Parts: sequence; C-alpha cells; structure tokens
Amino acid sequence: MSLYAIGDLHLHFKSELKARNQIEDKVWQNHEKVLVDNCKSMITANDTLVLVGDHSWGKNLAECRYDLDYIMNLPGRKILLRGNHDMFWDVKKTGQLNEMFKGKLEFLQNNYFSYEDYALVGTKGYTFEGPFYFDRYGNIQGWDEKEAEHAEKLVKREYERLVSSFEAAKADGYKKFIMFLHYPPTNILQSDSIFTKIAEKYGAEQVIYGHCHGKSRFHDSIIGKKGKVVYSLASGDYLLWKPMVVLKLNLIKKYKKEV
Repeated sequence: MSLYAIGDLHLHFKSELKARNQIEDKVWQNHEKVLVDNCKSMITANDTLVLVGDHSWGKNLAECRYDLDYIMNLPGRKILLRGNHDMFWDVKKTGQLNEMFKGKLEFLQNNYFSYEDYALVGTKGYTFEGPFYFDRYGNIQGWDEKEAEHAEKLVKREYERLVSSFEAAKADGYKKFIMFLHYPPTNILQSDSIFTKIAEKYGAEQVIYGHCHGKSRFHDSIIGKKGKVVYSLASGDYLLWKPMVVLKLNLIKKYKKEV
C-alpha cells in the first residue's frame, strides 16, 4: 500500500484549452496518455494517489465531467486537493462533492483522510507571486504593496483552513502527518513562511506541493529537507508525468523489522 502524489494535470477533455505551454512545450504533448501509462505501471488498486490541484480547465462540473472520469479511471484510491484553477470546486460544497463521488474520489479541504497511521492534511495554500519590480540587473527592488496586502489576507484564510485540517486529525488521535498544498509553501523571496511554520509545529514529515510548472518555475520554493521536514514539488511536468513516491510502507515496515 504505497502513497503517491502528482498535480497540475490541467485536463481539458470538454473545456477550452487556456495554457499556451500545453500547446508548445513537448512535455505536455499527449501527457494524458503518458500519465495513464505510468500510473498503470506503478500504482495498484491498493495504493493511494494524491492529486495536488489544478485538475481541470473546466469552469463547472459539467465541463469537468470527462476530466474527473479520467481521474476516477486511474488506478488506486484518489484524493484531490483544490488548485487555483479548479473553478468547479466551491470550497463551501466540499462535503457535497465527497457525497457525490463517494467511493470514487475524495476531496481534501477543511478535513483530512487517513493513510495507515498517517493523517493526510492539506489546503490550497497561497503565496504572493508579484508583481515584482526589477532593476536593469534583474534584482528585485520592490513589489506591488496593494497586491501584497491582498495576498496576506488569502494566506491567513488558507492558514486557518490548514489548521482545521490538522486539528481534526489530531482530535482523532493522529500523531503522524503528511501535508499537501497546491501553492508552494514559500514564494521566491522567502526562506520560510506561515506554512513552513505550521508544518514544523505539527510535526509533518513531508510537505508536497504543486503549482510551479514550466522549467523557469521549478525552483521557486523549497525542494529537499528543511529542518525536520522534507519538501517536494509534485507538478506533473516536473515529474515528467510519473507520480512521485511519498511513502512505500512495505519498505518502511521491512526496514523497521530489520533494525
């Protein structure tokens, strides 16, 4: 029973394609088939796949129908996180989505899901992405303060949602956590943030995030170990459409037994 993650599929089976890079960048060509083939070769019916947002370009459930069908047909248990482009997902109706797709898909928002003795917690998150102002040498000289102030409000909202996710799991007795975000935990100017601090506070072992796709964006945030937390980018084009292994419990249990 392994745990995998990937994100930013940006499916568009019944909606208008909006991203130029999905037309021009070779890594996006036929990416739906590449992902299916990789999932079928890696993931079993007993495994869990967390998709960290931006599932579909569809504006509503009708436009997302074939995109969600595609995700449902991937092997294993599927848990979805909300991305900034997931217009079909009204955060206040997450419970309705979980009822509607019961036994097929699970939607992670203001709640948590269990995986063995771990709680899988998460929220969309948010980071301030600009606009930044540069000098002629490419050094950042400042930013739009009004936009930054608005971003702070969104960060606070997402922080509160993440706390509710952690606290719900903690109230049910969970002590081991994997944390998922759509947005990266920090922006390009930050070495830490409210999201890295909450990961440390609750003792999350890993933080998995997406959103940073396109080669120029792959290193916008933390990749690797910071303190006791391991941070990983799981956007699909970064992973070349091969889901990343978050946990492989059969190997963990074997290791513990040998030790």
